[in-house]
Amino acid sequence: MKPGLILGLTGSIGMGKSTVAGMFVRLGVPVFDADAQVRLMQGKGGELLPAIAAAFPGTVGPQGLDRAAMGALVFDDPAALARLEAIVHPAVAAARAAFLADHADRPLVVLDIPLLFEKGGAEHVDAIAVVSAPAATQRERVLARPGMTPDRFAGILALQLPDAEKRRRADHVIDTGVSLAETEAQVRALVERLTG
Repeated sequence: MKPGLILGLTGSIGMGKSTVAGMFVRLGVPVFDADAQVRLMQGKGGELLPAIAAAFPGTVGPQGLDRAAMGALVFDDPAALARLEAIVHPAVAAARAAFLADHADRPLVVLDIPLLFEKGGAEHVDAIAVVSAPAATQRERVLARPGMTPDRFAGILALQLPDAEKRRRADHVIDTGVSLAETEAQVRALVERLTG
């Protein structure tokens, strides 16, 4: 048994996906946040730490994964990234399956998955909502983040499917280049449409 409808929520960096996920939660829709799950599993006492420490010595400390050290190892090394993903992805898939089982009685649930298209997650959902904003808005938001540089932003974008292609593949597009109230109205209307 599974929920009535599984909506995949995705969007490129800086598009406001986390903000939109919060709007779904406030409307009473259960949301599985893949990134938050990974942070939990890689944080202090996280279940993935032993396997990561064995595969990547020096990247795990008393507080959990040293994200900067890990980033330096995998950012320009596809083989290292694949080794890390082979540890992380099965654990996240198991957590996602448990979430779906826990909410099997709900008419709508959201899977918040940043790389939904890039990592083949689209087959796990019934419909896809893409969060999108103008490129200038996206750039401004991302470059305001601590430690972000134009080069790092460009590198992240290079790993993501272009926004225009995500919008083309989406069943629903949520515009975050408008006021929060306008975005929230779009989310509310989508929830009503999908559960009505």
